Amino acid sequence: MTNSFNARTSLNVGGRDYQYFSLKALAGQFNLARLPYSYKILLENLLRHEDGANTTKADIEALAGADLKALPAKDINFTPARVILQDFTGVPCVVDLAAMRDAIKKLGGDAAKVNPLCPVELVIDHSVMIDHYGSKEALDLNAKVEFERNAERYTFLRWGQEALQNFKAVPPDTGIVHQVNIEYLARVVFDNNGLLYPDSCFGTDSHTTMVNGIGVLGWGVGGIEAEAAMLGQPSSMLMPEVIGVRVTGKLAEGATATDLVLTIAELLRKRGVVEKFVEFFGPGLANLAASDRNTIANMGPEYGATCGIFPIDEETLNYLRLTGRPEESIAVVKAYAQAQGMWWTPDAPEAEYTDVLHLDLATIQPSLAGPKRPQDRVLLTGVKANYRKAFEAEQAARPSKGPATVTDRGQTYQLKDGAVVIAAITSCTNTSNPSVLIGAGLLARKARALGLKSQPWVKTSLAPGSKVVTDYLAKAGLIEDLEHLGFNVVAYGCTTCIGNSGPLNEPIGKAIVDNTLSVSAVLSGNRNFEGRVHQDVRMNYLASPPLVVAYAIAGSTDIDLTSEPIGKGSNGQDVFLKDIWPTNAEIQEAVAKAVTAELFKASYADVLKGDARWQGIKVTKSETYPWDSKSTYVQNPPYFEGMTMTPPGIQPIAGARCLAVLGDSITTDHISPAGDIKKDGPAGKYLMEHGVQRADFNSFGSRRGNHEIMMRGTFANTRIKNAMTPGVEGGVSRYINGAAGPVEPIYDVAMKHIAKGTPLVVLAGKEYGTGSSRDWAAKGTMLLGVKAVISESFERIHRANLVGMGVLPLNFVDGQSATSLGLDGTETFDFEGLTRGASELTVHAKKADGSVKTFKARVRVNTPVEWDYYAHGGVLQYMLRQMAAQ
Repeated sequence: MTNSFNARTSLNVGGRDYQYFSLKALAGQFNLARLPYSYKILLENLLRHEDGANTTKADIEALAGADLKALPAKDINFTPARVILQDFTGVPCVVDLAAMRDAIKKLGGDAAKVNPLCPVELVIDHSVMIDHYGSKEALDLNAKVEFERNAERYTFLRWGQEALQNFKAVPPDTGIVHQVNIEYLARVVFDNNGLLYPDSCFGTDSHTTMVNGIGVLGWGVGGIEAEAAMLGQPSSMLMPEVIGVRVTGKLAEGATATDLVLTIAELLRKRGVVEKFVEFFGPGLANLAASDRNTIANMGPEYGATCGIFPIDEETLNYLRLTGRPEESIAVVKAYAQAQGMWWTPDAPEAEYTDVLHLDLATIQPSLAGPKRPQDRVLLTGVKANYRKAFEAEQAARPSKGPATVTDRGQTYQLKDGAVVIAAITSCTNTSNPSVLIGAGLLARKARALGLKSQPWVKTSLAPGSKVVTDYLAKAGLIEDLEHLGFNVVAYGCTTCIGNSGPLNEPIGKAIVDNTLSVSAVLSGNRNFEGRVHQDVRMNYLASPPLVVAYAIAGSTDIDLTSEPIGKGSNGQDVFLKDIWPTNAEIQEAVAKAVTAELFKASYADVLKGDARWQGIKVTKSETYPWDSKSTYVQNPPYFEGMTMTPPGIQPIAGARCLAVLGDSITTDHISPAGDIKKDGPAGKYLMEHGVQRADFNSFGSRRGNHEIMMRGTFANTRIKNAMTPGVEGGVSRYINGAAGPVEPIYDVAMKHIAKGTPLVVLAGKEYGTGSSRDWAAKGTMLLGVKAVISESFERIHRANLVGMGVLPLNFVDGQSATSLGLDGTETFDFEGLTRGASELTVHAKKADGSVKTFKARVRVNTPVEWDYYAHGGVLQYMLRQMAAQ
């Protein structure tokens, strides 16, 4: 590669010589000390990939000399060192690679060329569901059901592992991808045959940002963008603003890392950090353990940032040492970071940032977030009032008929509004943090000693993000205390956090539905969007693991745990939360004794081996995948049908009809749900028609290898509201072609328009596509015939995914919206001025009476590379033509 700055130099560590691209080569021309840590990583990436074409000397100089307070609208390339996948989003990635192998052969190319060009590591963590709980057998029973449900998918992944180069799969029931990443996969500094550079990654899950906590730059991308990275395509991005958060002080007694991250999510959402980097600095970092930093970084998507990164320092090395990394690698991390000016110390000079916020750790108070958004923080003292306000707001639309008498598992009780029916210690956000897990165990021990139990209507679960969690809880003697309260280990996977909470016991579920009860879930996850945790649970609160246990004991969110008794002890006396809450000193003493490097080393020694079920999957190695037309899990997608070497170019959009008019904060869960498949919906009917029984439907997330199901599930969330069908919740619309037709599933409406050759549009409000990095939210949109989405604003990943699937993202301008323009979805839309490089176009919306509403829309195809993708019909088609031409 070309290098204009003669930056390649050597570094000796422990007697071994390494090569690296030194930022000091730019020091004579630029003041690099003022650059944020994250910019130094971007700069090194440009320096190392300079080729005079995709990355030029001018790009390097622009970034090195950037004024963070007045950034130019300049795009730069970024090439991650590796890609990580989880199985829900990873399976469609591998499906696409398999489909590309078939397609390239049809174009006269070599199928063997379709391989990842960088390390790709997939962790199977999204498939296990909590069908069984509250017993020592639950873990094995859930794993057994998981393998029965997902045999086709797992066989396909084993084929990928055999057929594809540079591809590894961490087997099911091992852990959660982001926790496995920080505890095992992350290098911090990459050693590529003696060439050192910062570890960085793209991940097909929005919480890839968790690795930012140990100084690794990475973020979530859609599967589409991940596939591009796998195949050597740099990702184009505008030079990002960097919001600095100056951290001071120390957490007070009783405050946890969960309370801290919920406060940060609220703070940064108010500031507005979408499409921005967030970087933490300041003297308070010395008081934040790496596990606390990881918790903060994990929820980057919840506060809206591209990343939430911490620099490399002694605490980073402490964490690498604790998690069993070799001392030789740790020495390389330190030496490299110091040589590149990436090493942080408490007296280090502050970098320059676009803006700086202040966070005093001493002000953090016990908090939850809910009942519908992670940024809606509520103090523990205010949860009761928060619940009651949300309950009252629901009564007009769905008045409660409660309480209900329930008989279940030999007990009869009254199930009331506000009842906590799910209490889940779940998610890498918190199960990666020993202090809050040990804290939960100590609280359970104290509660057990006083005779407290979880309420019988609560579905309790403990789903750690890695097996080492169980090991250190056992070493601390806390497993039995948690099990006494029903918190048995049910799985090593995402479970409740992603909606895999499994069914409620039938009498409880029936009582909720029959009596329209507003019940609650309390979980230690990172998301609580409407309809995500469980379709029948309307109030969802994020909380620390100790508070999850506390609410299982209380059994309700209609309680103030700071002033009301949590329950009665065995002696009949009232017990309060303060009576069972462990002190910081108790937690730290237990952590120091139980959490050791030896446990991590032993847990990850054979991480790729898998159990007997995984090892028992037999596959035949082949260059192309033998598609089974009868499979309901894996099918060859239609993206490349009829494709030639000539790209279609930018096509006009005229005579388009509206498929949906949606409101604010439409998440990728709304657009492409991951959870339960309804029997009476289009996807459920498809499965029934193909001989799949209701008990074997599995989830939408597990079916992402089959486009036929995912198309039918697009916009199928039970809570989505389409203004074209007022008063009706769920994925429905009306077919409008002159007169408006009846309310019917969105899929059915879209198929009628496709049959007529009518293009479609979607209108939406603010923060469209917030949430998970779900590529199917864009793939399904495209397959339903949608050519453009016009919103007030987009979340970063979904906008990029739409472009990657050939769907045009547009924003209303000047504060306009569908409502202010009087658009109701009955119009016909024509788009004027859609040409390459256009920053704005004109939309003509013709109403049924012949009148026309004309307005401007901002084009959100942000870079020249994205225009290339769009002109080819999508990034997959672009890459395939590139490979076939070589």
